[in-house]
Amino acid sequence: MTVKSRPAPGARSGPLSDSDPVVLVLTIGFILLFVGASIVDSGYVSDLIGAGFAWTATYLGSFFQVLLLLTFFIAIGTALSRAGAARIGGLDRPEIGRFRWLSMIMCTLLAGGGVFFAAGEPVYHFVVTPPAFDTEAGSAAAVAPAMAQSFTHWGFLAWAVLGSLTALVLTRAHYGQGKPLQPRTLLYPVFGEKVIQGRLGGVIDAFCVIAVVAGTVGPIGFLATQMSFGLHELFGVSDGYGTQLTVLVVLAGVYMTSAMTGLHKGIQLLSRFNVILALVIAGVIFVFGPTLFLANTYTQSMGEYVTSFFAMATMTAETAPAWWMKWWTVFFFAWFIGYTPLMAVFVARISRGRTVREMVLAVAVLAPIATTIWFTLLGGSGIYHQLAGTFDLTEALNNFRFDVATLTVAQALPGGTWMAAAILLLTTIFVATTGDSMSYSIAMVGAGHDEPNPWIRVFWGGAMALMAAILLYMGAGQIGVLQQFIVLTAIPVSLIILPSLWTGPKAAMAMAREQGLV
Repeated sequence: MTVKSRPAPGARSGPLSDSDPVVLVLTIGFILLFVGASIVDSGYVSDLIGAGFAWTATYLGSFFQVLLLLTFFIAIGTALSRAGAARIGGLDRPEIGRFRWLSMIMCTLLAGGGVFFAAGEPVYHFVVTPPAFDTEAGSAAAVAPAMAQSFTHWGFLAWAVLGSLTALVLTRAHYGQGKPLQPRTLLYPVFGEKVIQGRLGGVIDAFCVIAVVAGTVGPIGFLATQMSFGLHELFGVSDGYGTQLTVLVVLAGVYMTSAMTGLHKGIQLLSRFNVILALVIAGVIFVFGPTLFLANTYTQSMGEYVTSFFAMATMTAETAPAWWMKWWTVFFFAWFIGYTPLMAVFVARISRGRTVREMVLAVAVLAPIATTIWFTLLGGSGIYHQLAGTFDLTEALNNFRFDVATLTVAQALPGGTWMAAAILLLTTIFVATTGDSMSYSIAMVGAGHDEPNPWIRVFWGGAMALMAAILLYMGAGQIGVLQQFIVLTAIPVSLIILPSLWTGPKAAMAMAREQGLV
């Protein structure tokens, strides 16, 4: 079995030589073009991307939904088949321990927005009834539907598309056939060697990197605004660009250092610490918070999620308000699609030695269940206090002020100010874990092997932080515009991952045959 894990000694002379020039030029070109155009005429950029966002949501939303549905069910079927026993990468035992492995998977995606939305989104759906339901907003009957709608956006479908079938294609091609660990390799089973060599592969990789840059700069920028607001409310620190910039510098320093030290040091340690902190916070909320309400809410909400699964997942602009679909289901599903190729690269890299079944079930089942529990603890607590009249977040959430919602809910939790500070710290480290893993993944894509130059990892991390700093200087609205742009990048990326619906199961079966399991 051939494995292209690292370049030959002396094959590369410096950091820049360890990066595909097409990926480098197109991605840096996009960053410069977006920032430059925003400086020249931010209104025009906003209107142009907004129009593209609306068009994509209207005409391609259903395609994105079907793609996620098929990915989930085909992935689960593959995991439960005989091919599920095949081991990835030809190792008899996993390269990374189970807890650290699961921590890295959880932290990489959940930071992309899950922590940011966990408190506010369930409360939003509680005060604004989702279109799949007809319950009275703000009533006791609206609790389970509100949580179930949040589960739809951050549950099985979202996670499955990120690292199941696509990761199977990459693990087979990379570890079994010696192909590079790059998004272009997803199309190798369809187009063969011609997609691996040449500029076409570079263009495919660049599209995927641009999608991740757009999707990662957003949370980095929003974290800076959330931290600035939170520090002001909790400790009286000035809420302005200076504080936001300080937060960005500290955040970038953390995740660039983590990315530079690699998978087996910084990234693992940061992810493990973050999961332990999350477990401590979750335990405090459950034990000292409205325990019975949270337990009942989770049970009822999971039941609602399962029974209304297809109704929520297949809701379209024909049966729901177009604005709602655009800003909720389609936005999130497109965001996850945009992240998919590089998340698949990361999952494939850290899952060597795991079985197909372990990898798929961890990503598509265990991680979503953990996410729904987290949403119930934070969002469920928010609903409890909203229902009890402790606060009223209706106005803030109607204006999409999720920073206000998160801090308000956090201050109402056991521990008050200290819990709010702990959640701000947790959010910061969650975003840092996305920054380090995506910086590492982007560097892997450019290099085409498992151990990219450390300075290239630092470069990409710094580039994303710098982009966030410039856009924040222009106003937080430009960060939001960049977030909308990821919906546009989901168009080419969805076509890149589409073949994995059939090439993923084939890859798993091929590994199983090679190992004498079928």
